[in-house]
Amino acid sequence: MIKIIAGEKGTGKTARLVDDINTVAAQDNNVVCIERGNRLDQLLKPNVRLVNMKEYPVSGYDQLLAFICGICSKDYDLTHIYIDSIYKVAEDSDVADLEKFITNLDSFLKDSPITASIILSCKVDELPESVKSFC
Repeated sequence: MIKIIAGEKGTGKTARLVDDINTVAAQDNNVVCIERGNRLDQLLKPNVRLVNMKEYPVSGYDQLLAFICGICSKDYDLTHIYIDSIYKVAEDSDVADLEKFITNLDSFLKDSPITASIILSCKVDELPESVKSFC
């Protein structure tokens, strides 16, 4: 399952993300948070695995999907994946590329118990219908 938290910059998306991650992590779930940089490291519970994409040679949505598949193959008991600022993580702000990524990620997670939550800095009205359906 995919959930998208979309909104313009400064609307509290990251605060919602941090609250959700910490709530889920407190319930003894296996949680991964992917970001570019390390701005969340002091805000998240210590049992959340924080992945700084600056440390990996990943660029673009195809490589990001492959990276996520690798994380899932290693952690068979993974329950939640969070992606903070998808455009920054993927280093791609093309909405058509994002739409393809969401479709492929949804197909990958279809028979999986994993929930993916994605932060997207964009007005919901500007998203394609296929992406809006996850908001």
